[in-house]
Amino acid sequence: MEPLALINLAVFLGVLLLAAYPLGLFIARVADAQANPAGSILGRVESFLYRIAGVDPQEDMSWRKYAVSLLVFSLIGVLVVYAVQRLQLLLPLNPQGFGAVSADSSFNTALSFVTNTNWQGYGGESTMSYLTQMAALAVQNFFSAACGMAVAFALIRGFARRVLASDAAGKNGLGNLWVDVTRCTMYVLLPLSFVFAVVLVSQGVIQNFDEYQDVATLDAVTYETPKLDAAGAPLKDASGAPVMEKIVTKAQTLAMGPVASQEAIKMIGTNGGGFFNANSAHPFENPTPLTNFLQMLAIFLIPAALCFAFGRMVGDMRQGWAIVAAMSVIFVAFALLALWSEAHGNPGIAALGVDISGGNLEGKETRFGAIASALFATITTAASCGAVNAMHDSLMPLGGFATMLLIQLGEVVFGGVGSGFYGMLIFAVLAVFIAGLMIGRTPEYLGKKIQSFEMKMVSIAILATPMVVLVGTALAVMLDPGKAGISNPGAHGFSQVLYAVSSAANNNGSAFAGLSANTPFYNVLLGIAVWIGRFGVIVPVLAIAGSLANKQRSEATVGTMPTHGPLFVVLVIGSVLLVGALTYVPALALGPVVEHLQVFVK
Repeated sequence: MEPLALINLAVFLGVLLLAAYPLGLFIARVADAQANPAGSILGRVESFLYRIAGVDPQEDMSWRKYAVSLLVFSLIGVLVVYAVQRLQLLLPLNPQGFGAVSADSSFNTALSFVTNTNWQGYGGESTMSYLTQMAALAVQNFFSAACGMAVAFALIRGFARRVLASDAAGKNGLGNLWVDVTRCTMYVLLPLSFVFAVVLVSQGVIQNFDEYQDVATLDAVTYETPKLDAAGAPLKDASGAPVMEKIVTKAQTLAMGPVASQEAIKMIGTNGGGFFNANSAHPFENPTPLTNFLQMLAIFLIPAALCFAFGRMVGDMRQGWAIVAAMSVIFVAFALLALWSEAHGNPGIAALGVDISGGNLEGKETRFGAIASALFATITTAASCGAVNAMHDSLMPLGGFATMLLIQLGEVVFGGVGSGFYGMLIFAVLAVFIAGLMIGRTPEYLGKKIQSFEMKMVSIAILATPMVVLVGTALAVMLDPGKAGISNPGAHGFSQVLYAVSSAANNNGSAFAGLSANTPFYNVLLGIAVWIGRFGVIVPVLAIAGSLANKQRSEATVGTMPTHGPLFVVLVIGSVLLVGALTYVPALALGPVVEHLQVFVK
């Protein structure tokens, strides 16, 4: 299995870099307002949108205005998504007649989709109408991804913009949020999603507005249901237990819907989740090995491309390659751990006489197998994308450890659209600060001095999500409503809770699905976690960008540490892993580490 795993990983990374490089150059043009100038058709459409919205595209926002605008925009999105869910029974495109979603679930879902998390405590095909899926959830898939890209643009401009010594009164802004969101949506997210949706349809992903279909199965299905009296009340025996009757049927209801269009943006925008509860394990969402590969590629495409856009925008492509290298090294290390773990299977199952030569196949689709499933799991947790094609609750302990720690590193290993990149730049700033302390020089990154204000904001950005994760996990395992959702006692049950809160706070959205999280307690806890995890990072990032934009950019000297070579890459990797280790290893030791020892050490 190991050669196959290595080949899969190598092919994936090779295709990713070939696709991401030209896309990154195009994204740099989008950020600099060079793509589709005003005279083009799309340029005229863009200008029309600004006019009807009353937006001045030439306005250069300060970091505070940029941040407030983003927060207000997101809050409006939360209110709209919440209202559509609560009113969906009264709205059209609801052929199944789904009723209003509960208040706590609507609250959680609204916050989750607006923050690019897409945590789903419900089954999509049994809860959400077509209109809710399209007009509320899919719209936020575009806007939340565009907002992440906009913040990345703002931070890059903070490094790239120059302030001349002769212009001490001059002030640089970070661009215009409304322009950035509009251009990211029009020129990047919509075209890529349209093309990807067409490809998915060609492979068998469904796209319709039909009512759910009842079809005949090849084999009869037997299930039990309570027997009812003439008044419709359940019959009970002498002991008071319900009387059950067996039903034998050869019919199955298949959910329909506009799946391909939702699937495309959820992957391209690293939103995650799914039209169906089974996500990309469902054959209507992910029918073939080709769609499986393309979905993995789509998750990493824009996050990798933003690294090259960064290099182009700061005028040194080596800077972009350095960030790509740091991300790739960490990703490959964790991917190899997960692939090795899932390829070897569970010795407890082997002891029962079961052949485990195909790896750990529990909770996996046989059409993908252990290798493709483990690679998908690593990719979706390295990025802040909650889409899954296998049950993460069934991963081997080290496979669960790899996916969980990738999330806990802050989703900076490629990460989400925009969020992974600006998160990694925060660690790059931390790396140059540490290097500056070691050599006794004022740290600089791309010619901008890193001083006390920037480091305070870096500290807030790095520590905000771990605080939410650890406090939230502690509350969940101490309080009865939190413990009630755990399906597996002991170390694995702790892992279920730790993974869920880590996934929410770091805007991932995947889960150890053995946790019953669609309860008022978890819906509120995880809803608060996704909001703090998103904006507890974004606001400090924008503050750093605003400070850097108004600093003079000094020229490199013989004493300046290069930030494009192997030493810098190692420093960045060390900063990411060191923070993750110091923060989460004690908690991980209580979960997947203990579970691994229980499985393999007798």
